Amino acid sequence: MSNIAYTLIPDSALPAALGLIVLQTDETLEPEFKRSFADHPSPIYASRIPSGAEVTTESLSGMEDHITASAGLLPKTLTYPVVGYGCTSASSIIGSERVEQLVQKSCNAVMVTNPLRAATAFAHHKGVSKLAMLSPYIEEVNVPLRNAFQAAGLSTDVFGTFGEAQEAKVARITTDSVVEAATSLGSDNNVEGVFLSCTNLKTFNAIPIIREMINKPVFSSNYALAWHMKRIAGE
Repeated sequence: MSNIAYTLIPDSALPAALGLIVLQTDETLEPEFKRSFADHPSPIYASRIPSGAEVTTESLSGMEDHITASAGLLPKTLTYPVVGYGCTSASSIIGSERVEQLVQKSCNAVMVTNPLRAATAFAHHKGVSKLAMLSPYIEEVNVPLRNAFQAAGLSTDVFGTFGEAQEAKVARITTDSVVEAATSLGSDNNVEGVFLSCTNLKTFNAIPIIREMINKPVFSSNYALAWHMKRIAGE
């Protein structure tokens, strides 16, 4: 056997790597990110986190115990300008600052964002504060999320929900259903934009249709998270 010489790519020549923590039950975030980052130079490394088949405040808060371990499964040799934690509702219950602390315990993440933090940043970027919100979830999950938006200076007085607790069904809600509901909510003269909550809700194809119909900013958990991660990474 012969030992063959080789050369190494220097770290300085590598594009910035982005990290993503995806719920075990999520079927939508990764496919939508693949499309959102199709022309972006940064590779995205994903880890999964245990999550409940049903979305309740208990199942969401329980993820706090697993965030550090999940972040620790991302490649250790890399430094991440940003890691995204992919759960809107859990971020409102656990808290964005706490999520960031837990990720950074086991991962070289300069910054950590999540859909709640990202959506808030996007709304402020667009100069909108009166949102119509569409959620797929039950009321016990919706209340802390709406409270978190209120604390960030964003009202969600116009609100609608599909009232679904099972993640498997949320991932199957059709684009037509999302468009119809969001267009109805967003047509209210009292709102300045529309937010579609939940990373498991399919919104990529719905957003441009809704935006054209109501002529207002329209963004979702996945849209905002991708936008914020790109912005932090320097795009």
